[in-house]
Amino acid sequence: MNCRVYSIAGKELRDIEMDDAVFGLPVNEDVIWYAINNELANKRQGTACTKDRGEVHGSNAKPYKQKGTGRARRGDKKSPLLVGGGTVFGPKPRDFSYSMPKKAKRLALKSILSLKAQSGGMKVVEDFTVESGKTKELAGLLDNFGPGERTVIILKDDDPLIKRAGANIPWLSFLSYNRLRAHDLFYGRRILMLEGAVKNLNEFYNSREAGK
Repeated sequence: MNCRVYSIAGKELRDIEMDDAVFGLPVNEDVIWYAINNELANKRQGTACTKDRGEVHGSNAKPYKQKGTGRARRGDKKSPLLVGGGTVFGPKPRDFSYSMPKKAKRLALKSILSLKAQSGGMKVVEDFTVESGKTKELAGLLDNFGPGERTVIILKDDDPLIKRAGANIPWLSFLSYNRLRAHDLFYGRRILMLEGAVKNLNEFYNSREAGK
């Protein structure tokens, strides 16, 4: 499929060939859902912790005798029924992360790229950088593509200058062509892909498919 390439001023320049095996696939919603949930699960810290009745501080002695008081039976002051007692079935530190098959992950990313390309949510922009590293310069370039909204810029390589310029823009994030994230791509309202990143993505996924 062909796609228009825009200048940093927001004007149409030329067409670029986008591989149908990456940008022209039918959208697989199921695998997208699994990929996004996998990323969110892997980001969970899993540090929540509560103490059960065997871990809270307190005596193991009965607070009063078993019979004759008219009160409920108590084994110790650490009962979950009492203030300061242990927690029943509370959370413990655990690892929420899990691995996802590589083929499924690649299919999810290509499905999202295809969805954005086919729905008009993606624009290809000529390669550029922000040599000054200043936020004001980058913000001025982004204004040429519409009002500020959740935007993802897909880079052709690791560009520290443009990343530094965008660090203070809360609705902007950067992804390298070989380190995409399904969550950021799917929920990005506007995807700006550098022209060089398109070529790199075509080669990157084709080489992955060849090597399986």
